[in-house]
Amino acid sequence: MSAIRTIRNLGPKSEATFARAGITSAEELRSMGADQAYLAAMRAGMRPHFIGYYALVLGLQGRPWTDCTGSEKTALRKQFDALCRQGLTTPRAAASDGLPDALATFLDQIGVGTPGQSQGQSLGQSQGQSPGQSLD
Repeated sequence: MSAIRTIRNLGPKSEATFARAGITSAEELRSMGADQAYLAAMRAGMRPHFIGYYALVLGLQGRPWTDCTGSEKTALRKQFDALCRQGLTTPRAAASDGLPDALATFLDQIGVGTPGQSQGQSLGQSQGQSPGQSLD
């Protein structure tokens, strides 16, 4: 069995994410396909990210993630959005931030993020405000 990180565009973090979903080899991931594997990862607690999704899709095709452009990117975005809707309507493990899925997704969509994110800061903090301080 080959490690998941042997698939182009996927590394140790992706491997750990898929392992939490019970997918432990490149062969298993390939047999499931990108959509089912990504959905399983979301159900296991992974917060969805479009670039991660299309990196997986292209990686399974042996292509670099930077190849995704134009109409292909538009089509993959529609598929990603459909997977996210499907993932939000099925039971999954609680995210580490403890927020309901719909709220976490909404906060990500408007660019605010969720508590405990390691990437970036909340909107108020990025504008020089302390946590909990109103933007008014």
